[in-house]
Amino acid sequence: MRIVIQRVQHASVTVEGCITGQIGLGLLVLAGFAPDDTPAVLDWMARKLVQLRIFSDDEGKMNRSVQDTGGQVLVVSQFTLLADARKGNRPSYIGAAPPPIAIPLYEQFVLRLEQLLRHPVATGEFGADMKVALLNDGPVTIVLDYPEK
Repeated sequence: MRIVIQRVQHASVTVEGCITGQIGLGLLVLAGFAPDDTPAVLDWMARKLVQLRIFSDDEGKMNRSVQDTGGQVLVVSQFTLLADARKGNRPSYIGAAPPPIAIPLYEQFVLRLEQLLRHPVATGEFGADMKVALLNDGPVTIVLDYPEK
């Protein structure tokens, strides 16, 4: 599993002209899933995400998490995060979980975030052609991979 975390002032996802998810101050999370991801992987990533101290405290230091600030989270599935572009010019996506595996992982990840945050998490639409708009804050962008086994 790999996620890209962006601290945002606001973000939204649109599918076929309709907004499927939007947030104010918080985190836009692009999430890619691998075929061997497990509930333990999802839990570790969700906990790390909600506890990651990337929001400023009263002294301007990044000392607060999205959980601390009550910020919102928007999760967008993105299989291209698992692309391998080391050879040739066309990325290979064989490292990404196929939809029958990835959809339940995505849904479980969102559910786990909602449990930890104790409020709803906005989402895109799995497998759709999505348009993502955001105002990156900072900018703060972090790539998080699950630790090697």
